[in-house]
Parts: sequence; structure tokens; C-alpha cells
Amino acid sequence: MSDELDVRVSDAERERVAVTLREHCTAGRLTLEELSTRLDEAYRARTGGDLEAALRELPAQPATRSRRSPKRFSIAIFGGVERKGRWRVPLRSFAFCLFGGAELDLRHAEIDGDEVTLYVVDVFGGTDVYVPAGVDLDVSGFALFGGVDEHGGDAPAPVGAPLVRVRAFALFGGMDVWRVPHGAEGTLRQMRRLARGGS
Repeated sequence: MSDELDVRVSDAERERVAVTLREHCTAGRLTLEELSTRLDEAYRARTGGDLEAALRELPAQPATRSRRSPKRFSIAIFGGVERKGRWRVPLRSFAFCLFGGAELDLRHAEIDGDEVTLYVVDVFGGTDVYVPAGVDLDVSGFALFGGVDEHGGDAPAPVGAPLVRVRAFALFGGMDVWRVPHGAEGTLRQMRRLARGGS
């Protein structure tokens, strides 16, 4: 067994492990941040032992899905909504703020697929979205007397990393996406400060 762990692995073996990791994320066993970290480990793996390390603490079969219900809508009208921790993000979700605000922290979220899309509408309100570094991010939007902004370093994501799409419309409001470094902990205000500094 130890001889197999010392043998160099092929690209096909790395890809099989990456697919398994994505399935575990969809099943709710890995958060978005954990998936990003482990994909990086899998694609850097040189030996069988390195690949085994990327699969640590995970069962052989990732088939079961999370029992948490997906949060399709985050609505704040003259108030606020906050999603953080281990919440489930469906393939398409919507945030609407009218004279209110939303904080959507995807770092420890479970995602329903390799690509998720978040549609944000801010009217006299604002939304902050927090995404872990190492995840592909595609942000676009339209702002009229408002703003749609990205903050934080834009380092290349590992091959096979999940894609988070954000589509935003802001009218007298704003939407900000914050790329948060791996392992960063603290308040959301501290995460914004880290993303602004790019470290």
C-alpha cells in the first residue's frame, strides 16, 4: 500500500479526484472554501499519497445530498438579511433590497453545482457578497446612481474550481463582491478590510 502512495499520479487521476471533490461539495460535505483548497491540493499532487490527502475525512461514495433546503430568495425591505455559515446555495438565487441591505457570505456555503448564479437587485439599498479566494468569479451589472464593484485579489483559480456568477442591477444603491483570502476569520467588516488590502 505504501508503494502505491509513493507512485507518481497522472493528469487523469488528478481529474478523477477533482470530480469526486466537486460531488462531495454538492452533497454538502465540503464548503465552497474547502472545495477550493482541496482542488488546489489535488491538481498539485505528485504522488498517490498527495491525492489521498486531498480526499481526507471523506467517504468513498459522495452520492447523498445535503438535507438543508436551498435559500433561493434573500429579500430585505426596510430591513436587512444575513446569510452566513453553512447555508445551501442553489444553482440560481435572488437577492432584492429595497431601502435595506443584504450580507451573503459564500465562504462556508454549500453549492448545488459547479456553477451558481446570484441575481442581485438593489433599489435604495445595498448587497455585500463574500467569496473565498480560489473560486472563479464572474461579475457583471448595471448601476444608475449607484455602483457594482469587485474588491480583492484576482489570482487564477485552480482548474475545475467552481464558478460563481453575480448579475447585479443597482438603482440609487450598490452591490459589492469581496474576495476573501483562504482561512481568514473575523467579522464581515474585517473581511472587507482584508479584501481591500488584497492580502
